[in-house]
Amino acid sequence: MLELAILGLLQESPMHGYELRKELAAKLGAIRAAISYGSLYPTLRRLQAAGWITEAAGTPATAEEVPALTSRRGRVVYKITAEGKERFAQLIAQAGPETYDDTGFGVHFAFFARTDQATRLRILEGRRRTIEERREGLRDVLGRAAERLDAYTLELQRHGLDACEREVRWLEELIANERSGRAPTAPRPGVADGPRDNNSPPPPGESRKERP
Repeated sequence: MLELAILGLLQESPMHGYELRKELAAKLGAIRAAISYGSLYPTLRRLQAAGWITEAAGTPATAEEVPALTSRRGRVVYKITAEGKERFAQLIAQAGPETYDDTGFGVHFAFFARTDQATRLRILEGRRRTIEERREGLRDVLGRAAERLDAYTLELQRHGLDACEREVRWLEELIANERSGRAPTAPRPGVADGPRDNNSPPPPGESRKERP
């Protein structure tokens, strides 16, 4: 998933490691993009060895941009190659179990604008099945063991069930839009949460905010 995200971002513009990490956080949300330099740079080296990205001389990074012990890396700009664009096209077209879990779905969803409609639909339907199974598991726990759970554990299980039910409704709306050829409704300018109501889940990778 990190490979897919890096190649997707480098198609937009060349970046150095610090910029990539910032863009990953902006694109995927802080939770899913909690990527350390210890995982980012080995992945960049592997992509470079495969010929999917290459280095270009970059402008000197500021002290704020360069973490400790990474001064050289902060000055290396990475750009995608023609082979890297082909690799990205292969990865973005995949739809399987790894694209239905939380991280896989979040990364693929972030690049849905560059994914064909049939693949988007397969991923959305697979994600819905995954969340429905998770929902039924939570219902089973609450039905069989609720009386044995303490109040806080019970509340946590109910919270998880509520989140699953909201996401299933959200996915069903997205699937209906895909089948009818409609894109999701864009947020209104100046309205951070757009037209979603209080029962709608946040986009993948974002935390749910309290709404009035």
